[in-house]
Amino acid sequence: MKRVVTFGEIMLRLAPEGYYRFVQADKFGATYGGGEANVAVSLANYGLDARYITKLPEHEIGQAAVNSLRKHGVDTSYIARGGSRVGIYFLEKGASQRASKVIYDRDGSSIKDAKAEDFDWDRIFEGVEWFHFTGITPALGKNLVEICIEACKKAKEKNITISCDLNYRKKLWTKQEAREAMTELCQYVDVCIANEEDASDVFGIAAENTDLTSGKVNHEGYISVAQQLAQKFQFKKVAITLRESISANDNGWSAMLYEDGKSYFSKKYMVHIVDRVGGGDSFGAGLIYSQVMGYGPQESIEFAAAASCLKHTIEGDFNMVSVDEVKKLAEGDGSGRVQR
Repeated sequence: MKRVVTFGEIMLRLAPEGYYRFVQADKFGATYGGGEANVAVSLANYGLDARYITKLPEHEIGQAAVNSLRKHGVDTSYIARGGSRVGIYFLEKGASQRASKVIYDRDGSSIKDAKAEDFDWDRIFEGVEWFHFTGITPALGKNLVEICIEACKKAKEKNITISCDLNYRKKLWTKQEAREAMTELCQYVDVCIANEEDASDVFGIAAENTDLTSGKVNHEGYISVAQQLAQKFQFKKVAITLRESISANDNGWSAMLYEDGKSYFSKKYMVHIVDRVGGGDSFGAGLIYSQVMGYGPQESIEFAAAASCLKHTIEGDFNMVSVDEVKKLAEGDGSGRVQR
């Protein structure tokens, strides 16, 4: 079985029911999620050996986070235990022209206080083919930058493919901090994943003739972005998601894969959104799965885009779909007809 390792922070998600605003809510639903955890769950659902690495407290809330991964088949045996709290994020789902809103409460979480000795990368990377992290993890602190660098160096020693989703979060660090850290980390990365804003925010590389507010997407502009990223860091592949935001509920969704000087675009989906959080992570997982399984570039980007399209229809951070469901959509069956 193909083995993939992901590394990052899993958080407790608290969200008002339905489309209630924070100030209206008198109760919050509790689930778990986080960039690299979401990727691990998707990969486990697809049948890969997905190993998730983080640090969590030993109390019951930390164990509940572990259990949320275990029930989906994720290998949690190398999660470090210690510290006193699980990070929290509050999610208010947007509707129509009202945007969704996220408030973080993660200071002092176990992973933010992690030390290099918490992770034995030699043991963690035994039998591993692929390592994935996001720009969220080094954004948690200078100690996490150093831990990510150590992990990448060890992965390179073992000839493990490394992917990184840039995932810039302005509430966690400044653009300058992100640029300095990610410039160092990206020298180890083979496959770079980004969205419309990440390349611009982190590296100042923007798509021409593209208006993120109006949802206007220019394919040639994104080809240029991918080319510049590949040239700057010698990435083997660059994958970019293309979101056309019509409203909080309705988006156009497609993606591009750039490799060996060629660009491959997926078909575009018009998505009516149930839950947008985790959409980029589901794309990353779809891309990793298709690459590990040896898909060609066009088939790979179609699988990743279709997987992410389906995630937008599912509540919670995790993408609860199978390979067969993704393939069916990628092959053109997006009718939504009842399956009997």
